Order: sequence, then C-alpha cells, then structure tokens
Amino acid sequence: MIREDRFLISHKAYAVDLSSLRGAVTPSPQGRRPSYFDGRINAVWFRRRRGVTVACIGTLWDFQDDDPADGRRFLERHEDGRYGGDCDGRWDGSGYWGAQNLETVAQHLTVLRPMLAAYPAIPDGYDGWWRFA
Repeated sequence: MIREDRFLISHKAYAVDLSSLRGAVTPSPQGRRPSYFDGRINAVWFRRRRGVTVACIGTLWDFQDDDPADGRRFLERHEDGRYGGDCDGRWDGSGYWGAQNLETVAQHLTVLRPMLAAYPAIPDGYDGWWRFA
C-alpha cells in the first residue's frame, strides 16, 4: 500500500489504526514456504453508495511471508487490494448497517458519526490515507 497525504475518494483510501495490528505466524500447509503471517489491522474509509457518501469501519487483512515489525510495515508490504476492506459497520448519515450487537453498534457509531460529519478528515487515532498501488 502507498500512503498519501491528500484524500481522493476515487483512490479508495483507508485510514488505519497502526497500533491495532494483530496476527500470528502459521505453518504453511502447501509447503511452498515454511510459514506465513496471517494479519489484520483496523481501518476506516469513505465510499459512495448510490450517490451518497458513507463512512465504513472494519479491517484490512493480508497473508505475508513473515511477521512485520509494525502496522506501517504491514501496510507497506500489503499489495493485494482486490478484496478491499472487510466492512463491519457503515453509516450514511441516517441509517446504520452492520453489527447486531448493540454495544458493537454503539462503538461503531462513536467513530462513524463524527467521521462522516467531518468528511474527509482522518479520525483521531488513525493514520492515513493508505491506498493500494
């Protein structure tokens, strides 16, 4: 991924919580390589749905050859953007889509409501904007 200072919705960029990287090194069942790092990192992003700007919250994931040193290194090595982010919740200004657990909904909306209101600003605690090359 590439980090950009300027937000363009057409670039499908993500703001990422660099401290949220989690994952594990797992033995590879195929034998092509001895092991791989299966990692996830929390992210937020804006998209347009039917002409309406929405704020999304979820994760970016990737399989990498070895354990990255930190979230920034994980993103720099993340090359396959064909699946994009896994969206866990979405806010369009009037309706929410996502989690069914009310505590999770409340957590999502504490990020998504001010994020959409401040479009296209990066929410506090996130680093951005990251996009796939």
